Amino acid sequence: MGKTYIDTVKYVVYSEVEIGGMIEKPDVVGALFGQTEGLLGDELDLRELQKNGRIGRIEVDLHARAGKTQGTIQLPSSLDMVETCILAAALETVDRVGPYTASIKVQKIEDTRSVKRKTVVDRAKFLLKNLLVTEIPESGEISELVRAEVRVSEILEFGPDKLPAGPGVQDANEILVVEGRADVLNLLKNNMDNAVAIGGANVPKSLAALCKQKEVTLFLDGDRGGDIIMKEIMSIAEVDYVARAPAGKEVEELSRKELIKALRSRVPVEQSDGEASRQESESSRAPFRLREPVRPSLRSEVRSMMGQPHVAAPAQRMAAPMPSRMMSSSPLSPASQHVQAQPMQQAVAPAAFQRPAPAPIIPTAQVAMPSVSDELYASLAELENTARAKLYDEGNALKSEILVKDILPSLESASGVHSVVFDGVVTQRLVDLAAKKGIKILLGVKVGNIFNRPPGMFIGAKK
Repeated sequence: MGKTYIDTVKYVVYSEVEIGGMIEKPDVVGALFGQTEGLLGDELDLRELQKNGRIGRIEVDLHARAGKTQGTIQLPSSLDMVETCILAAALETVDRVGPYTASIKVQKIEDTRSVKRKTVVDRAKFLLKNLLVTEIPESGEISELVRAEVRVSEILEFGPDKLPAGPGVQDANEILVVEGRADVLNLLKNNMDNAVAIGGANVPKSLAALCKQKEVTLFLDGDRGGDIIMKEIMSIAEVDYVARAPAGKEVEELSRKELIKALRSRVPVEQSDGEASRQESESSRAPFRLREPVRPSLRSEVRSMMGQPHVAAPAQRMAAPMPSRMMSSSPLSPASQHVQAQPMQQAVAPAAFQRPAPAPIIPTAQVAMPSVSDELYASLAELENTARAKLYDEGNALKSEILVKDILPSLESASGVHSVVFDGVVTQRLVDLAAKKGIKILLGVKVGNIFNRPPGMFIGAKK
């Protein structure tokens, strides 16, 4: 519709015109005014109506074809419904334009308010749908979001080494020792607040002292790095039980059900030995069966075989049920609380406790190490305590920012990544994947026990 000079257009009259010769637009407009003058009286005269702002500018669109002229006429009106229809009928009385015969036929009268109403309804539907889908979460989602944020915010720093820990570590009689900060966060989200992270391959003295005061369950990833960390911590700290994540998985990746299943399958430290313990934890055995007390001399025998200092074992140490703090989130059935004690298995042969030969270290002296810019170290400082990671290309341009828990699947599908900076511990599993994807720089908060460093890869922590 063309420009009009009235404030409110209620109706628009659409007409088609056919003229027997070649004429111009002003000829059609003049014929409309001239041939309807006095037809309907002064109140409905086109000139008076236009002068008073009751009708708008008459729009005419013409095109010539085979010596004739055809086109359309649009007449905007602010009159009421009846008067507009009378005016539309009057247009059809025009039978000549200039020297040529003419025929005008009204096609429709459009109520502009109904068109606006339809537009309003369609837009309202879209806005409402968008509001319900993206803006207003379900009440359950709100509750879970608030609950998860509160749990994550409860993570503390333990001791002078500022180890990531849950708020229940100091008060609990039993604690879980895990590998990294992400493991503590995952346990917090699943209502287990008595976990503390080692934070690297070297066991801090503050953690060793804490382990002497508490009943300790060492909760490790289901990979080769977990075996190495277990031997390292057993040489320094007092550990009572060992639990393992399923083979190939990390504690930070486990769901609530997997966490509970792994903790139920824990075994006394005297019966845990790397791969053997992992296979045993995955076998179908009755969880939480009471065992007879371990002989106090067994631990000293094991440690003497491994060339480790003797640490006296607590009296009457048994494979007792899960610590009460861990079991509060998943109570046992009455039947499992009354299982009768089973005789302990025979002591494992001394050869089973001998240290395996260390994996060969690939020399890197002949391969040039990539230089690490201050920009990457600054990025690492920004990411601390955020549980996030950043991926950079060779020009140190940011490719993406992700959660630390998603770093392994993200790297599997990524390409062109040169540097990885993240708030976590650099593990052997991450190093192996980075080498496979051609990544040259790994920067984390701490570096774990890396027994196989790929040539040409820089592995480091904050300055």
